[in-house]
Amino acid sequence: MELRTMTDERITRATVGQNGLVATLTLTELAAHATTDYVLMALHDTPCDLGEGALQRFLRAADDTQAAMVYADYREELPHPTIDYQPGSLRDDFDFGPLVLVRTSLLKEWAEEVNSFDRIFRFAGWYDLRLFLSRKGLLFHINEPLYSTLPTDTRKSGERQFDYVNPRNRDVQVEMEQACTHHLRQIGALVDTTRYEAVDFDTVPFPVEASVVIPVFNRVRTIRDAVGSALAQVAAFDFNVIVVDNHSTDGTGDILKEMKNDTTPADNAGTRLVVITPERRDLGIGGCWNMAINDHRCGRFAVQLDSDDLYSSPQTLQRIVDAFRQQQAAMIVGSYRMCNFQLETLPPGLIDHREWTDENGPNNALRINGLGAPRAFFTPVARQLQFPNTSYGEDYAMGLAVSRRWRIGRIYDELYLCRRWEGNSDAALSIERVNANNLYKDRLRTMEVMARRFKS
Repeated sequence: MELRTMTDERITRATVGQNGLVATLTLTELAAHATTDYVLMALHDTPCDLGEGALQRFLRAADDTQAAMVYADYREELPHPTIDYQPGSLRDDFDFGPLVLVRTSLLKEWAEEVNSFDRIFRFAGWYDLRLFLSRKGLLFHINEPLYSTLPTDTRKSGERQFDYVNPRNRDVQVEMEQACTHHLRQIGALVDTTRYEAVDFDTVPFPVEASVVIPVFNRVRTIRDAVGSALAQVAAFDFNVIVVDNHSTDGTGDILKEMKNDTTPADNAGTRLVVITPERRDLGIGGCWNMAINDHRCGRFAVQLDSDDLYSSPQTLQRIVDAFRQQQAAMIVGSYRMCNFQLETLPPGLIDHREWTDENGPNNALRINGLGAPRAFFTPVARQLQFPNTSYGEDYAMGLAVSRRWRIGRIYDELYLCRRWEGNSDAALSIERVNANNLYKDRLRTMEVMARRFKS
């Protein structure tokens, strides 16, 4: 490890080797060497070209706001805006940009704390530091482009979004979870899973045991496969398939009518398939889910299937329903395999979220950006909580709310095929859309952190 510093009158500028500022020992060494008011940290190796007056602007913002840390927008050939930090900005890949200005006194205070608690990380040093800084003061965002750099990751958004569950990064994930758990404990937002509420599955009668719920809008290319996958399930109980067609205009509705009229004994589609067309035209995916779970035909358990995905086998539904009773959970999350339209495996392959544990899963859920698939809910609990009427993060919002009060069960075997194609809504997003999505999930986490703190 090579630590390089350049000191101006009030700022120490620090960069490290190719791994960036990730190790606790690197950062504690930096704390020991820093003698100025602030440290300007380069979080990546890629050179940054400071704009005219950028250092003065960083300093002015830090002095005026008394912030623990300041970060800014920047340019990567094109403008790269960042978003405001909030209490729920707990994901370890939060984009501060390559440069951050940290108050030296707090850097030294953090170094003393980690040495006292023997909290030494190889990979989560920077994450642990910025969580500490957020407990001590403001992480202030200057939404002005103060410097330029070159892109460090040119992959499309759909290729990047699953990095956090890549099994090859398991050692990193373990450390990140430890840092996040420590932070939640410090702010009084840690869920005690030994105090979960029990669920009674048999107090309310339902018309069927389970419903597969498929919200859809303009998926003429995939809806037949999805519905067919659901209808092909083999189970020892009655179930139905509830499709909420959100005013499709591309022929999706015609396919659903055709499948509804197909009364072949093989799948009993005519009686099993329920198609709902909302009267409202302002529903997102969450609103469509609410229509399905609140419908009188919905079963005891509501099981997710996206309109462009498939179940891995005809036994998926049976396994999920069995898991509810075996694990006494209000929500079940399975595992899925990334694949193309030919069902050939795509990296990272099986996504099983083995980072989840009964003891700490609800807390680590605030660090990661999703809980997995397929997701299934005990319908009375879902009806009590209700999904937000959005088309992004609605399932994550429900999962966080469930995890605060009830157990979430897991199935780590493959149950679901997540097909990646150019029509996926998250395949290639602009930086503005990525920021909007991240801001929304950070807001969900902020609400959850506050709820947990008030509850405790």
